[in-house]
Amino acid sequence: MKYKILGKTGMRVSEVCLGAMTFGDEWGPFGANKQESQKVFDAFVDAGGNFVDTANLYTNGTSEKFVGDFMGSKREKIVLATKYTNSFPTGDPNSAGNHRKNLVQSLDASLKRLKTDYIDLYWIHCWDFMSSIESVMRALDDAVRSGKVLYVGISDAPAWVVSRANTIAELRGWSPFAALQIEYSLAERTVERELLPMARELDLTVTPWGPLKGGTLTGKYLDKKADSSSRYNTDLAKGLYTESERINGIAREVIRIAGEIGKTPAQVALAWLKTRGTNILPIIGAKSVAQLHDNLGFLEFDLTESQVDSLNAVSAIEMGFPYDFLSSPMVQNVAYAGMREAIVV
Repeated sequence: MKYKILGKTGMRVSEVCLGAMTFGDEWGPFGANKQESQKVFDAFVDAGGNFVDTANLYTNGTSEKFVGDFMGSKREKIVLATKYTNSFPTGDPNSAGNHRKNLVQSLDASLKRLKTDYIDLYWIHCWDFMSSIESVMRALDDAVRSGKVLYVGISDAPAWVVSRANTIAELRGWSPFAALQIEYSLAERTVERELLPMARELDLTVTPWGPLKGGTLTGKYLDKKADSSSRYNTDLAKGLYTESERINGIAREVIRIAGEIGKTPAQVALAWLKTRGTNILPIIGAKSVAQLHDNLGFLEFDLTESQVDSLNAVSAIEMGFPYDFLSSPMVQNVAYAGMREAIVV
């Protein structure tokens, strides 16, 4: 296991993050019981992993409780990340959202479940489009200044929100976001339009969730109905993730390459993410130690240039406006006075 710097913080995190959403069986077959979850946690740490990601919502709070129990005397070695924002229906409108009241209450509750007095990386779980950016960044900075949080990150938000938030934070001396969590995989590349370029420009570490698209990239659902235990098991998901010819085509190419090089499809799909930038640090979840070890196998090899090109081609997306427009020969010609090839950047 190697380590990377989280954003601009200087803090070292393992090149893979363990997602703890599968810790706890409250959500049915999607998760694992405490005994199996501990085996997964311990195997990850034994492999050199130190970055663990959970959330107050996961398995109704059980995930945080399990992580708190599993860390024990290892707490100082673990880079602990959790999230706030979301809540199942409670009848209280303030039990969810990005605002300060929910932040304060959620943070204190998470600290109790996790049996710790600080969070290394505290995420906004998703942008609510109701709280002002200024008030949220000020509240997060207060959490950092209190010592309960070391660094902050944001998940599932538009690029304009993140870029404006960090600009405001930097100008006012507040804590900026150090990391961005987004869905990213061979099957979901639309984040390459705005979110990934923004992350590179702002020096944000990117932690992709869903790197296997709920198992679809491994061929798990080829020519069959969606598994009822899949997180993608909705009427929309059945059409989008199991019957889509595009995604099935990507899965078949992943499987072909896996057979060609003697690796598993999951390893090939994860290895592709390694080619997308040094700031990309995937989140992997596992319900068993065997599944964890299989996923970690992607660290042991690199795809060839031709294999990467093949995967890029089968999973390509339209960049849309303004990128397709700006890359057109006509615009390239006038934007650089016909000298683009002579300009070194």
